[in-house]
Amino acid sequence: MLIRLIVAAAVCLVASATVGAQPTAKIPRIGVLWQTTPPPPIHPHLPLLLKSLQDLGWEDGRTVAIEHRHGGNDASRLAELASELVRLKVDVITTAGDLSTRAAQQATTSIPIVALVGFPVESGFVKSLSRPGGNITGFAVIADELAVKRLELLRDLLPRVSRVAVLWDPVTHERQPKAVEAAAPSLGLKVQILAARTAGELDAAFEAAVAARAEAVLVLISPMFIGNRSILVRLASQHRLPAMYHHPTFTEAGGLIAYGPSIEEQWRQMAGTIDKLLRCARAAELPVQQPSRFELDVNLKAAREIGIEIPQSILMRDSRVIE
Repeated sequence: MLIRLIVAAAVCLVASATVGAQPTAKIPRIGVLWQTTPPPPIHPHLPLLLKSLQDLGWEDGRTVAIEHRHGGNDASRLAELASELVRLKVDVITTAGDLSTRAAQQATTSIPIVALVGFPVESGFVKSLSRPGGNITGFAVIADELAVKRLELLRDLLPRVSRVAVLWDPVTHERQPKAVEAAAPSLGLKVQILAARTAGELDAAFEAAVAARAEAVLVLISPMFIGNRSILVRLASQHRLPAMYHHPTFTEAGGLIAYGPSIEEQWRQMAGTIDKLLRCARAAELPVQQPSRFELDVNLKAAREIGIEIPQSILMRDSRVIE
């Protein structure tokens, strides 16, 4: 045991020494297990991850080597890729989504995992947010509370709306749709939960929303939805359904409105945790971070195209307006 501790300490010293220096014979490796399909296009979070790591001295190909793997919403494929990263003996694994995190969790109990998920405790990834207790830590998105907040914003945006279709990816935690269902009556809304696990199921989900006379759509958090944001935006526009999203890349792709945690903050904190782990901190003792900054994005062009007038009460909030 003493020999193992000495070897581990030596590895960390070597890893720390590479920061800001030219590559040595061995530089640390980060495995990134993406729950989206392979690029193109690249995952919208990738530039933020690379920039946040570089700000801390970890430059891909110079002071660190980053191994990217893309498994989509395929649990079997993600399990294979997680095992591959373990065989490569990466120093840290980063995940974003329940399926990819579960795959990494089942592949290793020793390599630290930095996960971006909705419910780390409820999903069984950590014992508590303050003291994770195992080899997983990361960032909790508080997806249920934010889902309710988005529904409230959608009601503020469209005060006459009474029926909302809620698009949910079943590989994500069921607490998201349950929170929306529980909150809807107090907001005077009726919601219809529509499941879509693959891009091929999105058309049918929107057709079901139209058949049920939905007047708006709430898109819950899912890596699959982010990866297929252009399809979602097109379908919402095609059916003239105002849609509330969870990520600014939806409004940048032409979507109407989005609200959620600051993506830059998320990945800056994720990178900070990776940095600590590469310098020999223990995942079990690194608290799971939570968002403190939130962003509202409104696309006025999208509003005009479907005949929606954005209320001043929305525009006067601390929001980013896309003309």
